[in-house]
Amino acid sequence: MNMLTVNLVFSTLVFGVAAKLYVWPRLPALSPKTVLLPILLLHSFRHLGLMFLAPGATYAGLPGQFAYPAAFGDLLAALLALGAIPAVARNWKHARVLVWLFAVEGTVDLAAAILLATIYGASVFMGAAYWIPAFWVPALLVTHYITFVVLVRGWKG
Repeated sequence: MNMLTVNLVFSTLVFGVAAKLYVWPRLPALSPKTVLLPILLLHSFRHLGLMFLAPGATYAGLPGQFAYPAAFGDLLAALLALGAIPAVARNWKHARVLVWLFAVEGTVDLAAAILLATIYGASVFMGAAYWIPAFWVPALLVTHYITFVVLVRGWKG
């Protein structure tokens, strides 16, 4: 059994429970701006995925077929999140479109990284970067889900 998969699934469950307890009950009363700004700020740290390319943060032999798409996909998600922040904060006309772009790219990037890590056996080479898929990715998955709920339910205010 792959321990990284266990950590990823269990951490996602814990973040999901936290969202159900603390976000879901309040979500209908909150504006998109109130919900999305903290999520976008959190995802702005996805530049940390570049650790997959940093010697010492991972063990030698981390498959490039995983490392490069994961690192640069995360960087793009971080840039899209940063770009959406002022639009959401100032209620710009195209804020919703920018959040959709971020949400779709960010989710596809996470799904691709999980798939590529599995296909290429990347977990044994994670080293210090192990915390990214074991802790960080689950938080990102749950907040992407919340983002899609906000986008699909409608953009009020």
